[in-house]
Amino acid sequence: MFERFTDQARQTVKLAQENTRRLKHPSIGTEHLLLGLLDQPQTVSARILGRHGLDHDRANLAVVRLVPHPPKDALDADALETIGIDLSAIREKVEAAFGPGSLDRPPQRNHRGGLFSGRHIPFSAAAKKSLELSLREAIALKHKYIGDGHILLGLLREGEGVASRVITDAGIDTETLRREIVRELGTRRTPE
Repeated sequence: MFERFTDQARQTVKLAQENTRRLKHPSIGTEHLLLGLLDQPQTVSARILGRHGLDHDRANLAVVRLVPHPPKDALDADALETIGIDLSAIREKVEAAFGPGSLDRPPQRNHRGGLFSGRHIPFSAAAKKSLELSLREAIALKHKYIGDGHILLGLLREGEGVASRVITDAGIDTETLRREIVRELGTRRTPE
């Protein structure tokens, strides 16, 4: 499927991963795909969403509000505490032996100079479904490629993820949005 992705669609997935890391979320969700689309203001998706008043900043604020995340260490500490292990005591002992921050892996730089943690980030079930639906949307439109507009259509068709909630909470009628995207994509047989 990914071989059919346009450069902008591939960039959407990369930016979704970067947004996931930035927000310190455990998996790439529909909200991160939406942020990845909005990170590219020149795309069909970002232009159409922008006409409806949704830009990256507004969507990001909505995501932060809708997806609060407890610190990972707090979850781990709670789980370990239930079996009698004090994570803070272990951290103190390790740092006393190996130096402060020795348990913290320093961020690495990618080929563009951006920071990343080096760990693989999985897709949520809703994000996977949205990407699969983007392929179905492209096929339905008789397109041989999957572009950013198809990803947005996939997010809309999935309908239950955080991205859908961000869009509807912004006061955007999803059926109107869908028609606009299809109309815009329907005029294109090849990607931008």
